[in-house]
Amino acid sequence: MFHATTILGYVGKKDGKPYGIIGGDGQVSFGNTIMKGNANKIRSLYNGKILSGFAGSTADAFSLFDMFERILEGKKGDLLKSVIDFSKEWRKDKYLRRLEAMMIVLDSKNIYVLSGTGDVVEPEDGKIVAIGSGGNYALSAARALDKHANLEPKELVIESLKIAGEICIYTNTNIKTLEITGE
Repeated sequence: MFHATTILGYVGKKDGKPYGIIGGDGQVSFGNTIMKGNANKIRSLYNGKILSGFAGSTADAFSLFDMFERILEGKKGDLLKSVIDFSKEWRKDKYLRRLEAMMIVLDSKNIYVLSGTGDVVEPEDGKIVAIGSGGNYALSAARALDKHANLEPKELVIESLKIAGEICIYTNTNIKTLEITGE
């Protein structure tokens, strides 16, 4: 089991339009030491139409990003086809099956978790996912805030990540977000 970061993704509606946001903390841990507090673990892909974030080994995550970007380009930005092909390729490659990283990928309507075993997981509610050591804390907070508070999606993601950062020793409150709006 590796200890990582916290990434939270959310898709829904904002101002009546499909909307997606991803957020992540900035902590890089090595064992029980904080090596860096302002890392960026989220990025925009395919000309800003896809958002992604990773938890786990940085080197492994960059390998996954490169592979996913190549597939995404080949599928002309079709997120569902890309995650399915990504999973197939991941499972076939002995090297990739040993990577210690997970990813969240989303557009303004769909969100998926790509696991370290090559699985593609769509959230049960279709809109909120979290990964990393603080993922369960952020996910719990996001579900509660989504259900019981009247927050804008960006505020919901930021507040949920702050809660995780106050609980998980592998997560800090140096939060970055990326947003996307669809038609």
